[in-house]
Amino acid sequence: MQKFTVLQGLVAPMDRENVDTDAIIPKQFLKSIRKTGFGQNLFDEWRYLDAGFPGQDPASRKPNPDFVLNQPRYQGASILLARKNFGCGSSREHAPWALDQYGFRAIIAPSYADIFFNNSFKNGLLPIVLPEHQVAELFDACLAFPGYQLTVDLERQVVVKPQGDELPFDVQAFRKYCLLNGFDDIGLTLRQSDKIKAFEAERLATKPWLAHTLVAGT
Repeated sequence: MQKFTVLQGLVAPMDRENVDTDAIIPKQFLKSIRKTGFGQNLFDEWRYLDAGFPGQDPASRKPNPDFVLNQPRYQGASILLARKNFGCGSSREHAPWALDQYGFRAIIAPSYADIFFNNSFKNGLLPIVLPEHQVAELFDACLAFPGYQLTVDLERQVVVKPQGDELPFDVQAFRKYCLLNGFDDIGLTLRQSDKIKAFEAERLATKPWLAHTLVAGT
C-alpha cells in the first residue's frame, strides 16, 4: 500500500449528499476478478452518457460534459470534496479501489458510511471528517477559484488552505500509523514473517506428519 504523508493536490467538488457505493462503482463492474482497472469506471453512470460494461474501451464512451470530473478544470484532482454520508449503500471494497485508481488520495466530507470509511483506510485512501460549515466553505472556495488546491498533512493532522489557514482533523492512531507507513493488513502481517516462519518450523519439528500432503483418493 502506498504511504500517505503530505499531499498537495487539486480539489474536485462532488456536490451531492448520500453518494452510495453503487454510484461510485456500479454493480456490473464487480464481476471483475482483478483488483485493478476500476478507476476508468468511477461514477460511471454519471460520468458517461452511454451504458458501460466491463472491458469496454473508455475511448469509445460518450462523456457527460456536465459531470464535474469531466470538466477540464478538475482534471488531475487528487482530493475529493464531498457532502455528508458519502459511501453509503453496499459494503463493496471496490468503491475505495475505484477512487484510488482514478487518482484520489484523500476525501473531505462531514460524514461517511461506516464500512466505506473503514475500507478506505485499508486501501490507502484517507477519509477526512470536517465540520459541515467548514466543508461548505471549501466548496465555495473550490467553485470560486479554478485550480483550487489544498495540502493534507497526515502527521500534523491538518488540512492547509492556500492562504495558510489550517483545519485540524481527527484520525485514530493505529490507522494513522498504517497510512504513514503504507501498511495494509497483509503488510502488517508480513512484518512478523520471521516469527511466523519460526512457529511453522517448530510445529513441523514436533508434528512432522503435518508436512505430508494427502493424495486425492487415498
